[in-house]
Amino acid sequence: MVGETRPDGTLKILGVGQAPSRGVRKGEIVDFETAMKCVHEAVVDAEQKSDVMIRSVFVSVAGGHIQGFNNRGCVMLPEDRDEIDDQDVEDVKVNAREVSIPAQNAFLHSIIQHYHVDGQDGVLNPVGMLGQKLEADFHIVHGVRTRIQNTIRCVKELPLEVEDVVFGALASAQVVLTQHQKNLGALVVDIGGGTTDYILYVDGAIKQSGVLAVGGDHITNDISMGLRIPMARAEKLKIEEGSCVLGNCLPGETIVLKDDSGFAGKEIERETLNTIIHLRLRETFELLKRTVEEEPFINYVGAGIVITGGCSLLSGIDHLAGEIFEMPAHVTHAQTTSGLTSAAENPQFATAIGLLKYAQAVQVDRPRGGITRIFGRLFNRIR
Repeated sequence: MVGETRPDGTLKILGVGQAPSRGVRKGEIVDFETAMKCVHEAVVDAEQKSDVMIRSVFVSVAGGHIQGFNNRGCVMLPEDRDEIDDQDVEDVKVNAREVSIPAQNAFLHSIIQHYHVDGQDGVLNPVGMLGQKLEADFHIVHGVRTRIQNTIRCVKELPLEVEDVVFGALASAQVVLTQHQKNLGALVVDIGGGTTDYILYVDGAIKQSGVLAVGGDHITNDISMGLRIPMARAEKLKIEEGSCVLGNCLPGETIVLKDDSGFAGKEIERETLNTIIHLRLRETFELLKRTVEEEPFINYVGAGIVITGGCSLLSGIDHLAGEIFEMPAHVTHAQTTSGLTSAAENPQFATAIGLLKYAQAVQVDRPRGGITRIFGRLFNRIR
């Protein structure tokens, strides 16, 4: 996805490059050479469509190894000084990250929730305030170092520079949620091919995040096994005919699969197809509900559930999610973009457009000539 920032702060999408996804399973690389070819094909396609030479990229990562947790950092100001400065804010962030994560893991994000100055809660920017004790609550996202590095290497071999690595659901949330929804509290569920990524906001701050290693590919596999049809036919059937709503079709209603090379054709019951889809999605949402209910934040989600990602296009998915979580749920796509409206309005591209939005925010904060430092910091962080 290639985009540029407009003078009014909106994003204009210049081009979208696509290639069939191969060499990746459950959001992670399982065949390095094949995955690299796919990325190369998508990049070339994007360059041709946008008329832009791509040299560096922002990359999203997923996979069941990615986890999030909350932690508080604390620093005491020296006795001869009582005004909080930028270094104190940096120190409290470092302090919050001095927490034991598995030895093989690396930090991806430390995202500020709230500051506290001498016990005063809800401070948004403590720089310049007077106080002796600065505390900060952070949401920290981390994952297995080598798996993150595999993604970086896959892109660097092309060769493209990696400006930053971003957790997929964090990117999606940048463009599918408004600030008002973040303030009210919302759970973003991004259901892709191999994974279901989620991120939960309360009072405008991220409180929970993670990845379930289950997605649309699992539904396709269930259809293929259950109906005894090839995977390619199962995927087409899921997209063109599938629904997770039960009891909505006529008794005995069938779908005819035409014969193809190596496939003799078949007639299947529509309700059977919908049942397979319904059961897998129900299981996914129930697993997600159990996961987020391990902490109390789901009780403070006022804006409900926001579903995005390619799998969100399945008919009735919002009703199923709403039924299981017992709160409003709706499907959405990226907002606040111009250019290729068909891309912006497709939930499949929410993460990619979210990366553009993330990049836009980073570019605003970044001094000129700071890219080398960003690279150094990124690889030191992952290392």
